[in-house]
Amino acid sequence: MSSTDSSQSTDSTGSSGTGTARGPGGPRVTETHVRVLIGASGWLALAATALPGPSPLRWIPVLVFTLLGPGWAALYPQPGVPATGARLEAVALAAPISLSLGVLTATSLFLVEGFSATAFLVPLAVFTTVVAALPGLPLPAARRGAVERVRRRPTDGGGT
Repeated sequence: MSSTDSSQSTDSTGSSGTGTARGPGGPRVTETHVRVLIGASGWLALAATALPGPSPLRWIPVLVFTLLGPGWAALYPQPGVPATGARLEAVALAAPISLSLGVLTATSLFLVEGFSATAFLVPLAVFTTVVAALPGLPLPAARRGAVERVRRRPTDGGGT
C-alpha cells in the first residue's frame, strides 16, 4: 500500500474513533452513523427483552444500554472533533450519568407501582433517541482544549 492510499482512507475527522474505518474500501463511519446507533441502542435493548428465557442475548444488550446508553447520548455528540481529554472525560462520565438516569427512572416507576422491564426501558430509550439528535453537553475538558497548562517556575530557586 502506498502512502497516498493510506492518506485517502481518512476523512476530516481523523482517527478520533468517529473517522473512517481503516483500509481501502472500508465503510465510512460518520458522526451521523454514531448518533443513529446511539439513538437506536435503547430500542435494540427493548427488542432483546422479547427473546425467551434468561439468555445472554436477552440481558447483555439491556445491561450495556442501561450502563452506557443515556449517558453516552448526552455526552458524546460534541460539535467537531473533541480533543483526547474530552473523549476520555465523556467515556468516564457516561456510566455514572446513565446509571443515575436509570435509578431515577426505576425509582419513579416503583413509586407509582408500575415497574417492569418494558416500562423501565421505554423512557430511557425515548430519552436516548431524543438526546442523541442534540449536541452533547459541554465538557470542561472540551472547553479548555483538554490541555492542562503547566506554569513553569523559575529554576534558580530564588524568591527575588
